[in-house]
Formats: sequence, C-alpha cells, structure tokens
Amino acid sequence: METDTIFKALAHGSRRKLLDALCERNGQTLGELCEQLSTSRQAVMKHLAILEDANLVTVKWEGREKFHFLNPAPIQETYGRWVDKFERHRAQALDALKRKLETGKGE
Repeated sequence: METDTIFKALAHGSRRKLLDALCERNGQTLGELCEQLSTSRQAVMKHLAILEDANLVTVKWEGREKFHFLNPAPIQETYGRWVDKFERHRAQALDALKRKLETGKGE
C-alpha cells in the first residue's frame, strides 16, 4: 500500500474517529458509524471509501448489510517505517544514559 494514501486517510479527524469507533467495536454498519459523527450519511460514506482505498477498513456483506472492519496492518507498517525507527534511537539514548548513571553511582 502506498504510504501517501495511508497518510491522506489518517489526515482527517472524522476518518480517525471512524477508525476509533471500529477499534472499540469492530464490524459496524454504515448506520452505526453515522451515529459516531455529526455529519451526513453521504460524508461518512465518502470517508469510509477513502479508508477502504487505503486498506484501513475492510468490508463484509451479509445479505443487504455491509459491515465495516478495522484493518490495522497498514497502520502497523506505517508505524514501523516512520515512527519506530525514530523512537528506537531515543530508547537507545535513554538506555545508554540509564547505564551511565547506574555505573556512575557505584564509583
């Protein structure tokens, strides 16, 4: 999945609210998700389409009902690529400082 598509999907607050709602209770219908936002049904449908294009939401049809599910894999991949590598350096620096302070106390 292209990273730009994921960042674009995550950039809008309403889409993040939809993802939060699916994280709390996965497998919701459009009507249930509309209750989470104070926008029109059409706007929620557009937000969901962007989330689906980014592969952040998957759908399953059961009869006439369409259920939406959170797909955390693209977020995890993005985290690994853009956040984790920067946090790793900070954690290593804190670990080195801790070791230095601990060895300094014993001298």
